[in-house]
Amino acid sequence: MPSEIERKFIPTLREGVDMVKMIFFKDLKNYLQNKFEEEEPVYCGMLAAAVMNELFGTPNPDEKFKSFAHDNSERIRQELANVAHEFKDLCILLTDALRIHFLCNHQEGIEDNNEAILKKAKEYGILIEERDVPLPKGFMELIYTVGKAHGLIVEQTRTS
Repeated sequence: MPSEIERKFIPTLREGVDMVKMIFFKDLKNYLQNKFEEEEPVYCGMLAAAVMNELFGTPNPDEKFKSFAHDNSERIRQELANVAHEFKDLCILLTDALRIHFLCNHQEGIEDNNEAILKKAKEYGILIEERDVPLPKGFMELIYTVGKAHGLIVEQTRTS
């Protein structure tokens, strides 16, 4: 049973993982819109979401998205195969987020497909094996720095 600290800290770590997912989604969607100029922006957004969901093992259960993922499974696999090359600068962030995602799932007793997610990321060349598993504090510091750089975190100033 998770301790009180773990119950409070896991949601914070998950927010960090979600921040990485937002950054990856945004960059991937822009990349796909340039790559598939003939496609509607909605298609590229759905494809970016499907690729991200496949990478993190979090498929969208809504029928519209399940059908899209099924109908575009080959393209999703192709784009996952491109991530390590096209988004080399995000691989550290993705590696850390995938590992924290795994740890949070483990702490919460969610064992469904956890190791398969890391294995798949490794096979696609996204997971950097030689990188140490991040400690929560280091992960959150990285998220803060990257979130700020992407304009997703705004520093609050105190007024006296």
